[in-house]
Amino acid sequence: MADHWSQAALYAEVQQHQARQMHALDEGKFEEYADTFTPDGVFRHTPGRDPAIGREAIVRELNEFHERYAEDPVQRRHMFTMLAIDELDELDDSAVQADFYTLVLTTRVDGLTVGPSCPVRDVLVRGADGRLLTASRWVEHDNRTVAERTAAAR
Repeated sequence: MADHWSQAALYAEVQQHQARQMHALDEGKFEEYADTFTPDGVFRHTPGRDPAIGREAIVRELNEFHERYAEDPVQRRHMFTMLAIDELDELDDSAVQADFYTLVLTTRVDGLTVGPSCPVRDVLVRGADGRLLTASRWVEHDNRTVAERTAAAR
């Protein structure tokens, strides 16, 4: 990130990339969401489960995750905040690490549920066409972190 203006442009580009991802995800367009990852992209959204590796596996993982709501229709909205980006020179000069928080809002006919709250780490790279792609996304869940800290304190 050479100067203030290039930092600001990259920051806005990362936000646009993530917004497009979440619009696709929240609308159930899992193939479109998976296409925002590199062909060998890694996606882990549920702690304790193996990550999905590759676009087809990401689509499969999302379909399996959402199947459990077939009898309980919901609308999810992923809210991203507190984005911090850093260049990752050890990968290559175009890789960026994006750390942020997400809060998931789930709406049912009878109301709204807030949570989970999650810290997320992305590694973003440039595709051959110049657009940002997610090489990896690692999602943690705050309730799990709190439970682990509570258990350790006992």
